[in-house]
Amino acid sequence: MYMERMSGAMGRLKSLVGMEEEEEAQEEENIFLTDDLSRQCSLSPQQRMYGFAACLACGLFCTLLSLLVFLHPIKFAVTFTFGNLLSLGSTAFLVGPMRQLKMMFDPVRVVASAVFIGSMAIALFCALYIHSKLLTLLAIIIEFCALIWYSLSYIPFARAAAKKFMGSCFEAEF
Repeated sequence: MYMERMSGAMGRLKSLVGMEEEEEAQEEENIFLTDDLSRQCSLSPQQRMYGFAACLACGLFCTLLSLLVFLHPIKFAVTFTFGNLLSLGSTAFLVGPMRQLKMMFDPVRVVASAVFIGSMAIALFCALYIHSKLLTLLAIIIEFCALIWYSLSYIPFARAAAKKFMGSCFEAEF
């Protein structure tokens, strides 16, 4: 009975402040869903570090392996993109997959993330289905630039500095 009165009082207080009870119920449901998911998939800190190290090592290995097949754009695209996917996935071990996705699609880096993921998909599509070396090479160049831009989005003021640097490099006086 006491809990019902408290719940009713909280509901009236929320309506005075302008909060909708349905919205909060939905938010609480989403929070409980993610909490339940994280409890089901929880790893110890040591397991997270092992997962991160293994995934990152495999990603770096694939990226370095791609340099050996650099003259074969299709093989290069597959190994380079797979290395990027593994390296990107390695950070999910540290912060968790849901937080990783939230960070990737944060308004600050949503464009960089979308271009990076899209360029990986296009590179794999060009390499595996179209079999065009020229298109694959172009997609890999875009993927590499998107990887750099995406990585810079995690360093404060790095993208602004990169823009300023690139502007000064290509600035022409007539």
